[in-house]
Amino acid sequence: MKFSAQLLALFAFQVGVSLTAAFVPEAPKAFSTSLDASPASAASRISDATERMNAAMRGGGAGPSDLMAVWDRSAPVTAQGGSLRTWSFASAAIDKVLVMMKTDGRPLNADVELWQGPDNTPQKMRVYIEDGNLRPFSCVIDSPGGQNAIAIRNTATMEYPLAATVEADATDVGSGAANIAAITSRIRDIIPRTVQGGAVYTKPFDPSVASVQVMMKTDGRPLNARIELLQGPNNIKQVIDLYTEDGLERPFFAVFESPGSGNVVRIVNTATMEFPLSAVVEPYMVEAPGVGADGNAFILG
Repeated sequence: MKFSAQLLALFAFQVGVSLTAAFVPEAPKAFSTSLDASPASAASRISDATERMNAAMRGGGAGPSDLMAVWDRSAPVTAQGGSLRTWSFASAAIDKVLVMMKTDGRPLNADVELWQGPDNTPQKMRVYIEDGNLRPFSCVIDSPGGQNAIAIRNTATMEYPLAATVEADATDVGSGAANIAAITSRIRDIIPRTVQGGAVYTKPFDPSVASVQVMMKTDGRPLNARIELLQGPNNIKQVIDLYTEDGLERPFFAVFESPGSGNVVRIVNTATMEFPLSAVVEPYMVEAPGVGADGNAFILG
């Protein structure tokens, strides 16, 4: 009897020990990670991701740095207020030209025309920019055939000069504007938005969008449109009044600089109902969110 009581006591002790061990909490395991949370590393990762996103948006072609670098490698021509400057391209191999204009911070008023032969202007536009330094003008003009010329007339007074440069899209010109096809390649594959005659199409953009690309074309009919860049209610920063004789042979492509917040692109088809147009409005360059001008990450409040 005494032996049985000792055996039961031993069995109860072993059961208690096993239950106690079963309910002992396991010590937390330590996990190591190679993630560097320093501001410099975060800024570098954000910058790399943004560059990849920008390259993907443009189909891996030329980037914004290539577009802005035109000013560094070219010799801009100064057009005083009221003066006219022309660039001629006799070669039939040149089917596209890149036209860029800017000022030293003053308003920009100019007429840009494509001449083809005597008294033939198949494309023309009137440009107004509130600040020609903050928002320089960049446009691609299709010039099929030969004997083409670009004419830029500064319609402002003598106190408002502008600087202009025109580069041809030809392989024998070098690495200059030969990247025009790469700049415009991605937007050509996007399904456009049809804007009927007299209709208005608006598209707002996030503050991270530094520049916007706009392409318009028709099915071969004339193209008449007004493109506006607004920042705030009816606060127009840039306007282009466009006419193209054949919107299929000579589509319109331009890049609008959109610094700051509250930017909206508005397209007005100024033609009648019988002349619809197709428009594509997409971001061209997107800045890294939370990265300042010094490259360091910061938190938006």
